Amino acid sequence: MRILFLGTPEFAVPSLEKLLQWRAVQVVGVVTQPDRPAGRGNNIFSPPTKMVASRYDIPVLQPEKLSKAPDVVQAMRDLNPDILVTVAFGQILKKEVLTMAPHGVMNVHGSLLPKYRGAAPINWAIINGETVTGVTTMYSDKGVDTGKMLLKREMEIYPDMTSEMLAEAMSFVGADLLVETLGKLMAGGLEAIPQNDEEATFAPRLTKEMGQIDWTKTATEIHNLVRGLYPWPGTYTFYDGQQLKIESTILVSPEHADRAPHDPGTIIRETGMTAIGPHATQKGALMVACGPNGSDRLILNSVKPANKGKMDALAWANGIRLQSGARFSNPAPVPCKD
Repeated sequence: MRILFLGTPEFAVPSLEKLLQWRAVQVVGVVTQPDRPAGRGNNIFSPPTKMVASRYDIPVLQPEKLSKAPDVVQAMRDLNPDILVTVAFGQILKKEVLTMAPHGVMNVHGSLLPKYRGAAPINWAIINGETVTGVTTMYSDKGVDTGKMLLKREMEIYPDMTSEMLAEAMSFVGADLLVETLGKLMAGGLEAIPQNDEEATFAPRLTKEMGQIDWTKTATEIHNLVRGLYPWPGTYTFYDGQQLKIESTILVSPEHADRAPHDPGTIIRETGMTAIGPHATQKGALMVACGPNGSDRLILNSVKPANKGKMDALAWANGIRLQSGARFSNPAPVPCKD
């Protein structure tokens, strides 16, 4: 079977490598996003899938927008694929691509469809406090993740798992599931099941604005937001007019004694032993009062001040001589000029 692979980020690499090492199929080309500048030096970096393809001497196509690149579409057609496989490609496919190959387009999606259709299913599952997610292989159609489902595999979301951790684990599960699905297709035993649209939920694209922490939310809600938006776009708050990125947090054990109400966002420094779980304690903690009445508690584990690197939250607090009772807040509005 001749496969044309469409995918861009690190999430797609295990699937591509699995196909390249599988003798039952032939990867005839890779379609990915263009090389782009990244980092402080704006150096140009190639997509991870392009780097893999180059090691195997596989042709690579890099359209800015496939829908506006008829020459690239024709080049894809000239590769004579039996099926297109997409894994985090990042572009919506038009009819001319969806119908290009005899077996259509097979996609690896990072959720248990029809839940979490859309661009950021891994992030939203964590943000919403899900404890179970999974991978679905499916046929792509003109809708957004609305095509018929093929195979599914469940995965557990651990309490402190970030979206980065979950995506890495899911990428390998997805690669195995893809090979299993293609194997069933070639053996003639693959069943396509329509989705129930009434059960669908959505996972829209992430924005930087989503990352501003509202300390009136519960500790669990904030903890899930921090995990779900790490590493991008990240979460943040403000102290003394400066943005402070919150890199990681720790939920405080419900048995923790200090639950006195405070203004949400109030910082509480503790120097004694703090219960951070049923069987774990920590000496010294930088806590924040959160929840509607400020009686909930969340430990700041690591932070990233403006123009500085990631650091331990207590080290940051010691460096600026932070005292208990200080408060995180939004920056003051800029006065309008007449």
